[in-house]
Amino acid sequence: MSKTVLLVDSLGATARRLEPLFRRELTLVAEPAPAALALELVKKHNPALVVIDLAGPAAELLKLVERIMADKPRPIALIVESPTERKVAFGLLDAGALEIIQLPATLDAPTTATLRKQLLLLASVAVVRHPRGRKRRTSASIPAVKPDFTVVAVAASLGGPRALATLLADLPRGLRAPFVICQHITPGFSDDLAHWLHAETGHRVHEATDGQRLVKGEFFIAPAGLHMLVQPSGVLRLDDGAAVGGFKPSCDLLLRSVAQNFGARAIGVVLTGMGRDGARGLKEIRAAGGHTIAQDEASSVVFGMPGEAVAIGAAERVLPLDDVGDQLVRWLQ
Repeated sequence: MSKTVLLVDSLGATARRLEPLFRRELTLVAEPAPAALALELVKKHNPALVVIDLAGPAAELLKLVERIMADKPRPIALIVESPTERKVAFGLLDAGALEIIQLPATLDAPTTATLRKQLLLLASVAVVRHPRGRKRRTSASIPAVKPDFTVVAVAASLGGPRALATLLADLPRGLRAPFVICQHITPGFSDDLAHWLHAETGHRVHEATDGQRLVKGEFFIAPAGLHMLVQPSGVLRLDDGAAVGGFKPSCDLLLRSVAQNFGARAIGVVLTGMGRDGARGLKEIRAAGGHTIAQDEASSVVFGMPGEAVAIGAAERVLPLDDVGDQLVRWLQ
């Protein structure tokens, strides 16, 4: 049965560009209307997925997402076409939107197939509410890492930004480990993600740079379009090599580097996401004597990556998202 996708597009231009994405499995409903009136369209058509073009006023878009999630909760994807729309997009993630989609200037056949698959997956997921954890602030100082430190590596994909915000907000300041994060995200958005996570949680979050030294209690995100590896000295290396399993950055490569260089002093976490990336890297951390966690199915937007980690025996613990932070704190104390 075809799934209905409602496009909120005040000008109607985006609908024309997206038409090639909609075939048998997906039916597009696009009635040009301002965001202020779009909730009535949600009630009228009861779509499996709402896709919002961000050309409208930011305040109206925010109210729309908040009202949909309060009155008619369902997956919401955001169409971003310019750098100026990125800040608005992350604000809407905070309000409950699920995913940001960068719409390229032209839609060739491979891009069309990828976007169609992404929309179909988004239209199939149940909305999971992840209440944001409390911001815990301590006065602990954060020293530079030494050769005997622990590294926590986190992998995430679809639904990851909101899951990361929840996880980081549940972690206290001054933890005795740096965190390295691989989040599948559109090129150009990883720096925005770092700034958004800092604003949401109060932690120091960076888009990683080549040669950067890890610091305990801080968080380092792999730049979109580059692989990130951790050297034994605690220095990050960025690599522009080929995509691994279709992903760049690759979660498996990051987790594998942590397993190989830190062994029992490594901790790996695989959060919500589609596909299998990160599962094998998590298994390598466990085989090397490190601790591992996979997010459970009930709290995952998509149980692909964590589900694969569970299936291959990579996960020492399978936990709801709200319990992951507490477990990490226990291991790091």
